[in-house]
Amino acid sequence: MTAPRPLPRRSSSAAAVLAKPVLADVLVGQRTLVKDVLLVAAGIAVVAALAQVEVPMWPVPITGQTLGVMLVAATLGFRRGVAAMVGYLVLGVAGAPIFATFTGGIAAIGKPSFGFIIGFVATAAVVGWLAERRWDRRPLLAVALFGAASLIPFAFGIPYMAAVLAAMGAPVDLAGALALGFLPFIVGGVVKWALAAALMPAAWAGVRAMDRRVG
Repeated sequence: MTAPRPLPRRSSSAAAVLAKPVLADVLVGQRTLVKDVLLVAAGIAVVAALAQVEVPMWPVPITGQTLGVMLVAATLGFRRGVAAMVGYLVLGVAGAPIFATFTGGIAAIGKPSFGFIIGFVATAAVVGWLAERRWDRRPLLAVALFGAASLIPFAFGIPYMAAVLAAMGAPVDLAGALALGFLPFIVGGVVKWALAAALMPAAWAGVRAMDRRVG
């Protein structure tokens, strides 16, 4: 009578990969302050680049920023993701040409679209926190995560837009605010939602496949 075969065990390297909180920790290895600073800077650069992917509209343009925010926060996690979005906001207000159409400066605060940038910080917090709890690794959870995250900027952006328009002498009611600040963004928002929900689980699947080959 032959002895039963032991059940296959996951390699120690695979277990280490799965234990990593977010994708950046897998890609760069052991965390250091220098690596964290570089990752935050890279996150700012990604969002700044996608801000230039723009469909001009008034009072708020359609840009690729929200997609960048979601991907950066999911990749970096809570603290680094929030730091990247706060850095993006502060640098833009300080004058760095990193907002849409390569604009920046203190005058951005008076634009109807600035509330959405404030909302990016909250978006990064939610996405980063849930990514650390592995919501970005499985397709169904990723759909829920990025679907909810797509709506967060509007919670800040629409009231801010309405307040700025009122200050400019062009007040809008709730229906008008939704018509200007939400309805035109539905199609683009769904596309960005779908891209984020597809890209992050695919990236994790690639990490697991690579680890299996190495192991």
